Amino acid sequence: MNTTLWVVAGLLAIGYLGGGLAMLLLSKERFRAIGAGQHYVDSFDAGFIKALGVVKILAAAGLVLPAVLDIAPVLVPLAALGLVLLMTGAATVRIMRREWRIVPADLFFLALVAFVAFVAWGRFSLAPFGG
Repeated sequence: MNTTLWVVAGLLAIGYLGGGLAMLLLSKERFRAIGAGQHYVDSFDAGFIKALGVVKILAAAGLVLPAVLDIAPVLVPLAALGLVLLMTGAATVRIMRREWRIVPADLFFLALVAFVAFVAWGRFSLAPFGG
């Protein structure tokens, strides 16, 4: 189980790091243009998008670095819970914007939430660090 949690957390960290870097480094318009389903950025100003990028980068680091460095590994499941909240907010924005035509993207986000929740649950109860 420990290996599975490491693999899932690592893959999630890579994905969120990439997304966060894109939000942080690209202009709002360029970020919107990189793929279908990025229309939600129209609801927010550029500063908010940059802040979300920073949050994603910090959460990606929180999924692996505390355990790798053996410094406060309890932050791993807390970072995962933070990402669950972030993705819940993302789903809420999609629902409020009535973006029904991109249901496949929403299913992908739902899968991400499930994987992140799995990491949080696993690190809190199945294979916690230091125990």
